[in-house]
Amino acid sequence: MKRVLILMGLCVALISTSCQSAKEEKEVSSKLLVTNPIIMDTTIIRDYVCQIRAIQHIEIRALEKGYLQKIYVDEGQTVKQGQMMFQIMPMMYQAEMQKAEAEADFAKTEYLNAKLLADSNVISKNQLALVKAKYNKAKAELSLSQVRLGFTEIKAPFNGIMDRFQVRLGSLVDEGDLLTTLSDNSKLWVYFNVPEAEYLNFKTVSNSDNMKNVRLLMANNEVYEHPGVVETIEADFNNETGTIAFRATFPNPKALLRHGETGSIQMVVPLKKALIIPQKATYEVLEKKYVFIVGKDNVVHSREVVIRSEMPDLYIIKSGLKPEERILLEGIRKVRDGDKITYKYQEPKSVISHLQVYTE
Repeated sequence: MKRVLILMGLCVALISTSCQSAKEEKEVSSKLLVTNPIIMDTTIIRDYVCQIRAIQHIEIRALEKGYLQKIYVDEGQTVKQGQMMFQIMPMMYQAEMQKAEAEADFAKTEYLNAKLLADSNVISKNQLALVKAKYNKAKAELSLSQVRLGFTEIKAPFNGIMDRFQVRLGSLVDEGDLLTTLSDNSKLWVYFNVPEAEYLNFKTVSNSDNMKNVRLLMANNEVYEHPGVVETIEADFNNETGTIAFRATFPNPKALLRHGETGSIQMVVPLKKALIIPQKATYEVLEKKYVFIVGKDNVVHSREVVIRSEMPDLYIIKSGLKPEERILLEGIRKVRDGDKITYKYQEPKSVISHLQVYTE
């Protein structure tokens, strides 16, 4: 009798547990939502590593040999076009110019005397021509000495910012020695490489301001306040990387940006007929993305999908999913591959409208 009572108790417990499980399964199933991918035109923001270059960045070199006598500027200083920067000891070149001036004056006097004699038919015109040639040679040598003396004064060729000095006061510099560099940072040229497919997209909609206007994400992860404009594309592709270089021009009124900085260009790229799903419809295993496909028999099957691009709350699918296939939207952690479910279908437009997204 005791054994019968025990068996009856076990049966009651099993029936109670079974009923409870069925009730829980029914509650879980009623919460599952299913939807479809949606196909729509949209835009994404692409980041490209870039290099920032001044529109003019040149080396300032010595044009003549001599001792560096004076330095009129400082490292990092802003200079104006024509401002004196360096003075190489000019004494030898001044002496050469004075000598050339004296020889030019002497040749001029000879020429004027010879001209008077030629006018009086005392000497021939050929003799006058020889004296005149000597005078012209003396003037040319004077001009050359003046130019060489001018080379001892090194002036700023344009408005810009000085870089580090490569020599110090009193240094003996030779012709062609590097003194410093000068950068015109009033505008910046920013270079970045674009893959071939995206280059073709750009050329297809090259009249779009969204493609021409770009933003610069600086090294501190802040967006530069002034937008840039894509003005130039290089002629050839790099066959090793499959990219082509773009150049965007950015204004720099506050001189915040400097030559040699790095950052990222942010370009708005249009996508036609993109296949889009909510991010919450996916799960990750070993850095791969998966979704649950709901079959006609209401059985779910796990499938890997390849993400083309990411947007806020959305993924743009590259492969692994068809537009007509239904995917599990909620309850992903409650099911396993091969489970049969009951679900409620929700239109993809309705799903997306409840997400914080930026689409067009």
